[in-house]
Amino acid sequence: MDIEEQYDKIYRYCYFRLHDGQLAQDITQETFLRFYRRDLKLDNSKELPYLYAIAKNLCVDEFRKKPVSSIEDIGEEAIYDKSEEWIDNLTLRAAIEELPQEEQELLFLRYVNETSITSICKITGISRFAVYRRLSKSLKRLKEELKKEGFYS
Repeated sequence: MDIEEQYDKIYRYCYFRLHDGQLAQDITQETFLRFYRRDLKLDNSKELPYLYAIAKNLCVDEFRKKPVSSIEDIGEEAIYDKSEEWIDNLTLRAAIEELPQEEQELLFLRYVNETSITSICKITGISRFAVYRRLSKSLKRLKEELKKEGFYS
């Protein structure tokens, strides 16, 4: 397992869940500290799901402390895009936020962190068939929402 690559992916996962760069960095560091403190003899197929489980639990704990109530709470740095495509990004973000949290997480794991279907199954505890079905359903919903906004033909 490439630690640097996984560190970046766990950071993005935490940022996706918390919308706070500093907090995501802290949670990512805590995730790896807890992972290495356990000194478990995990094989490669179990390391990645274990890392995500730790990160998810820490994010949930943090989310319970102070939930994000609206897009204004996220901050400008989270939505500012130097390539001047920020309107498209806001529209996509709003469309994604309309999806249930579970669907958002599946899309994030698969398409942002490029996590394998097998690993997603282990992380989420759902079957391979269910992952494919839910991803397909989520993409269809997202496509329909973007069509309404005129961003998809």
